[in-house]
Amino acid sequence: MLKFLLWLLLFVVCWPLAVLALLLWPIVWLLVLPFRLVGIAVNGVFDLLRALLLLPARVLGGGPGRA
Repeated sequence: MLKFLLWLLLFVVCWPLAVLALLLWPIVWLLVLPFRLVGIAVNGVFDLLRALLLLPARVLGGGPGRA
């Protein structure tokens, strides 16, 4: 009986949190979107710098597939 009462308590406490999370998730996603875009841009800049720094080695024959 105690186990059943604990399950009921868990259901009563947790379902409002689940509904709130479902309602707030799109808002959180929209707030985080600019940070994702900045992260993509910064990653692109770092990839460009890495390609420029490794260009002399690739021209001299040290390609990515060679050991």
